[in-house]
Amino acid sequence: MGGLLNMNFSKKSNGSDGTIDGQSITANQLTRSNIEWRNGYGTPSDGNDTNSQNTPTRKLTKDAKSIIIYFSRSGSTELLASKVAEQTDSDILEIVVKDSYSGNYQKTLSRANSERENEDYPELNMAVPDLSQYQTVYLGYPIWAMTLSHPMTSFVTTYGSRLSGKKIAPFMSEGGYGQGDSVSRIEDILAAEGSKDNTFTRALVVDGNKVDKSDSNVKHWVEQVKK
Repeated sequence: MGGLLNMNFSKKSNGSDGTIDGQSITANQLTRSNIEWRNGYGTPSDGNDTNSQNTPTRKLTKDAKSIIIYFSRSGSTELLASKVAEQTDSDILEIVVKDSYSGNYQKTLSRANSERENEDYPELNMAVPDLSQYQTVYLGYPIWAMTLSHPMTSFVTTYGSRLSGKKIAPFMSEGGYGQGDSVSRIEDILAAEGSKDNTFTRALVVDGNKVDKSDSNVKHWVEQVKK
């Protein structure tokens, strides 16, 4: 994460970069070329963690054996989650924080730095269902400062004890520097919260401005997760 840059982001002609559970997705990073992208530096959000025009995604059924649990600030991770959903029969649950991050990138950066330095992670504002029916949990998040984004940190810390015995499949959008220590952070938090007998798949890592071109990578990754 870095400073706030160009805010001239235009939507695609249909007004949407995709859909998730029937709701439209706008992923701001997709409008930037490699030169303009600058590793996601300065990407704004709509000021409500991708939800200003949507209700938080919540698709729950009685029969699904897997669930996608994700957080997205500017839309790229949500679009990636939608592509995972297309390849699976998963339920979907969006992580919602009580105090949304600012649409202004610099303000979000300042807040995130303070949260990380003080280990004061955001309070969640969501109802989490009984997770016992799921065998596989897909965890989706953006990479912040080469580590796990804070809302996912809060989720795993708060609900990690419910994930015992499950296959954990991490997927993420990032700024070109890889997954950082995010997966090991999840492993450490789950262990600290008493989660046992977890297995981890290889992580799916996609540049935030190339999520729209990730279909084949997502398909191959999901095939490997299902084995």
